[in-house]
Amino acid sequence: MSNKKQTNLSWDAFQALGNPDNAPDEPKSDPMKADHFVVKSIIRVHLEKKGRGGKPVSIVKGLEMTDTYMKDIAKALKAKCGVGGSQKNGEIILQGDQRDKIIAHLKGLGARDIKKAGA
Repeated sequence: MSNKKQTNLSWDAFQALGNPDNAPDEPKSDPMKADHFVVKSIIRVHLEKKGRGGKPVSIVKGLEMTDTYMKDIAKALKAKCGVGGSQKNGEIILQGDQRDKIIAHLKGLGARDIKKAGA
């Protein structure tokens, strides 16, 4: 014979075990997202040609955030503009004159203080 105790569950008790409405509430933590950093930053979007063989690049300066959030924003900007680019030294560099698209995207994220700069 088995030493395990048998438990009898009613059908309602059985359904309550698998019902997500009866699950305990998880604490709702609001981690800081990249959008929070974008709102606080003073952002300038520059256009530079110097030292790049005459080819223009758009440089986003003034984003004060961690590298992981900046990489996420750089990836989104590259996809939106359809160009290549990189992120280093607290700046996002995109190929070509993409300033209007960059400003539109960052304003969509909630940026308040953002301006065009450069030639």
